[in-house]
Amino acid sequence: MRRVLYLSLFVMACAIPAFAQDPVKVDPDHYQVVINNAQVRVLGIHYGPHEKSKMHWHPNGVVIPQTNGKIRFYLPGGKHTDMDLIAGKPMWAPAGSHNPENLSDSDMDAILVELKSPKRRPAKKPTNSNAAANTNKE
Repeated sequence: MRRVLYLSLFVMACAIPAFAQDPVKVDPDHYQVVINNAQVRVLGIHYGPHEKSKMHWHPNGVVIPQTNGKIRFYLPGGKHTDMDLIAGKPMWAPAGSHNPENLSDSDMDAILVELKSPKRRPAKKPTNSNAAANTNKE
């Protein structure tokens, strides 16, 4: 039984990185890191006409198209969605995996601001209010 548990954990540990691929690592031809700090990672994105990426994952973020165009996002499970891009119009980009394709006859450029989750501080030790209350009772 332990073998099955360990094997399952091993398979999951190997599978999670495959589903959560960093676009800069799997597709450096289209994605470059412009800024990376504790709060955000900003990516410069460039696709030539009709170029397609590889499946990758982004956290929540905001994308600001620099050019007009049309893009198709292939999603896990075989579905896809098309989106019109308007230069300078920011759009919310929820976290998820996708494989983009530039459907336009011209270059497509965008800036993606990926939001990072704040690191949680350790919980403060609770004050012992019961001890103070008990000392007043006599």
